[in-house]
Amino acid sequence: MSDRLAVLFQYLLPKQALTALAGRFASARAGALTTAVIRRFVRRYGVNMAEAANPDIGSYPSFNEFFTRPLKSDARPLAQADFICPVDGAISQFGVIARDRIFQAKGHDYSTTALIGGDADLASQFENGHFATLYLSPRDYHRIHMPCAGRLIRMIHVPGDLFSVNPVTARGVPGLFARNERVVCIFEGEAGPFVMVLVGATIVGSMATVWHGVVNPPRPGRLREWRYEDQQLRFRQGDEMGRFLLGSTVVMLFPQRTLTFNPDWSPQRPIRLGEKMGDRLN
Repeated sequence: MSDRLAVLFQYLLPKQALTALAGRFASARAGALTTAVIRRFVRRYGVNMAEAANPDIGSYPSFNEFFTRPLKSDARPLAQADFICPVDGAISQFGVIARDRIFQAKGHDYSTTALIGGDADLASQFENGHFATLYLSPRDYHRIHMPCAGRLIRMIHVPGDLFSVNPVTARGVPGLFARNERVVCIFEGEAGPFVMVLVGATIVGSMATVWHGVVNPPRPGRLREWRYEDQQLRFRQGDEMGRFLLGSTVVMLFPQRTLTFNPDWSPQRPIRLGEKMGDRLN
């Protein structure tokens, strides 16, 4: 079966309604039912609860609190590198931005301007730059951390679809990551500006940042923007910056001649928070 046929059903699904329903269920405090669902999820996906700061499944009052559980303080040591991996997951794609085009999968790419919500001036700063697309599966730790130190400048919530973001869908849906709902976070770092895009997906109830809290819902159907230039919202490398309530994808953008990627990286390779992503170009 072709990838396009495999994702055809997703075009027909009421994705927004399913996601809203899943969000309500995930936040519900249903006692023994919640615990039973969490236990089944842990068995189904092989979640390593030994890494969790609180490994007691029965102590989580809601599925969301389990899903966004913190890890033990020593579970993810940070590599000695200029840029570290900000999440647990797998590498979807990474490399050079071809002028303004980001490679998604064979036969598919999309523009940086579309990804960040239509701001051509911002997108121009990443022309011929670098990108990395990182996929978080259901079993992964779902908090997102800083790949390097930075000061928050802007945040943009871009409305969109809610297709799945798994590898099959990435191969079958054109422009997937610039099509789905997303939260665009713009930072200024030592090497210049960089962007972290939190991409929503089917069943992803919401996305949250540490400075704002839950960004969505609400979903008003229009682009929303927050500006922080007059504030000193600074984050160190490795600091938590956000989280997914259920899983999705992070896309990062860096300017031209900013970094060289870890030579051990390759598409579909598993990754862990804190491992070396790359170093600055001299």
